[in-house]
Amino acid sequence: MKIAVAGTGYVGLVTGVCLAEKGHLVSCVDIDERKISLMKAGISPIYEPGLEELMVRNLDKLNFTIDYKEAYRNADVIFIGVGTPEKQDGSANLTHVYSAAEQIAQSIEKDCVIVVKSTVPIGTNDKIEDLIKTNLLHNVKVSVASNPEFLSQGTAVRDTLHASRIVIGVEETAAGEVLKEVYKDFGAPIIVTNRKSAEMIKYASNDFLALKISFINEIANLCEIIGADIDDVAHGMGYDSRIGNRFLNSGIGYGGSCFPKDTKALHWLANFHDYELKTIKAAIDVNENQKLKLIKKSRKYFDSLKGLNIAVLGLTFKPGTDDLREAPSLVNIPIMLEDGANVRAWDPVGVENFEKSYPNKIMYCSTIDETIKDADVCFIFTEWDEVKSFDLTKYSKLMKNAIVLDGRNCYDLASAKKANIIYDSIGRAAINSLEGSLV
Repeated sequence: MKIAVAGTGYVGLVTGVCLAEKGHLVSCVDIDERKISLMKAGISPIYEPGLEELMVRNLDKLNFTIDYKEAYRNADVIFIGVGTPEKQDGSANLTHVYSAAEQIAQSIEKDCVIVVKSTVPIGTNDKIEDLIKTNLLHNVKVSVASNPEFLSQGTAVRDTLHASRIVIGVEETAAGEVLKEVYKDFGAPIIVTNRKSAEMIKYASNDFLALKISFINEIANLCEIIGADIDDVAHGMGYDSRIGNRFLNSGIGYGGSCFPKDTKALHWLANFHDYELKTIKAAIDVNENQKLKLIKKSRKYFDSLKGLNIAVLGLTFKPGTDDLREAPSLVNIPIMLEDGANVRAWDPVGVENFEKSYPNKIMYCSTIDETIKDADVCFIFTEWDEVKSFDLTKYSKLMKNAIVLDGRNCYDLASAKKANIIYDSIGRAAINSLEGSLV
């Protein structure tokens, strides 16, 4: 099938490449000529494991272009996969979605199905259909469908090719049949519903997971107060099939391009309709407070961060991606700098993006050893494998003060106890091996 995809970010590019992998002829459209040049050469403009290899393998079925008119003109199906960032008030910014829809309307010359892959507020597909039909330049039949994505950065290729489900929201049976044909070789359950239900499935899914993370973080915070261990608590909870063991890892909150934006967008939408989603509001509030958990912990050991040498391990919001959106590092490092600390940071893929915002204010290191050398305290913000497998005895050997504040619970307490360090994590007892006792 001849397919066009508007946008080559995480959603658009992964969708286009995976559709090509399944045999479709795909044109990926973007306004950035530099990105287009990279992709034509088989280079992915985003860091996503497995994506570049898949792209190179399917270059014969992929066309990367800035010529949207040519890409859309005779396509059977057109996916809109552009960004929908949040506005200051928490609502979704749909400027790019509407712009893409208008360009599509003015370019198509044959009957086609236009598919909104971007995460958009409930009711947006209806508005897009009106916009497209108002701006059509040719006498063609257009159907608009909602087909939300459920991919996670770091596992986006796997999540697309081996999806847990494919949700199709349509108002016409024929459009649903076209999309079933598009996805016939993906081997995932297909749910066909109306457009508003499809849009809501996306928001409800993401917001439930965000709520689950905030819940376990609140339980972790209480565990610290009363002396329970969150690892054991989460382990015991996970055996209940009604709860499951995923998204029960306590830490310093969720980040990225989905959960923060989608919780705020749904909360805003509910308020717009004079309804308050109290659970979602609570999840948002808990997450914002959780990001500062390690800074608060540091006050137990230092009256001020002024003049301290601080090591930061991990800048991205999670491992497997170079995405910094809503990452705890973006909240914490400015506080450290404002307090007058000397900050050294390490991240295997996130340094280049972080350096754009803080080019000269912190030192970027290429190894964990270099980062922690002579440090007074170490903050762990991202649970990279390199951090989790790091020799704990090196903290005491290399740091001036072997104080490790771990926001992702990378190490088990028994190992920390043997390593001659002060180790303070989330929802667990703080270990002070330097004194042979608990803090």
